[in-house]
Amino acid sequence: MTQVTVVIVDDNAVIRMGLRSLLDASDRIRVVGEASDGEEAVRVVRATLPDVVLLDVRMPRRDGVQVAAEVRQWCKILMLTYSDAPEIVRAAVDAGASGYLVHGEFASHELERSILAVAEGSFLLSPLAAEALRTTWVIPAATAPERPDVGLSERQREVMELIAAGRTNGEIAATCYLSEKTVKNHVNHIFARLGVRTRAEAVSVWLGGA
Repeated sequence: MTQVTVVIVDDNAVIRMGLRSLLDASDRIRVVGEASDGEEAVRVVRATLPDVVLLDVRMPRRDGVQVAAEVRQWCKILMLTYSDAPEIVRAAVDAGASGYLVHGEFASHELERSILAVAEGSFLLSPLAAEALRTTWVIPAATAPERPDVGLSERQREVMELIAAGRTNGEIAATCYLSEKTVKNHVNHIFARLGVRTRAEAVSVWLGGA
């Protein structure tokens, strides 16, 4: 079984130690580096090229959003922080984050699942982060555009709603009683209709109604 490589970035040494302890217990994840500030994070990610970087938001020298915008070309980004401020969640997603988890909102065993999902291309948000993101797209009812679902079948709209809920292709297949191959075909069609290339972009367009 191929392991997913991870870099842990947080300015709190206790948090880094705790995360490493959790991940070292997994046979599917291998920690290949750590960093305690934004500048060091960029150097470590460039040197190790991990599959996923766990990235805090508030750090010295360079914050997590700035780091995300720079390292997105080398790896998937899963924000792992205490902040659920709407503007920060939105900024992180816009900077290229594939996921956003808020400390205290998930069980330890869910961290492994989240990392693996992001590594496989999923886009996920913890409940508070999802709600925070939605508030940044609130538009007065009189001017709110319809969701961009023209051309999507009823099944494809159902799949897109599940994508927006952070479900993986496997979970969507189980929910809709479809094969994963069929789900992938639906996802490719949805991306083409919405004019996007990634799950994060699809969710942004879908929830934003743009």
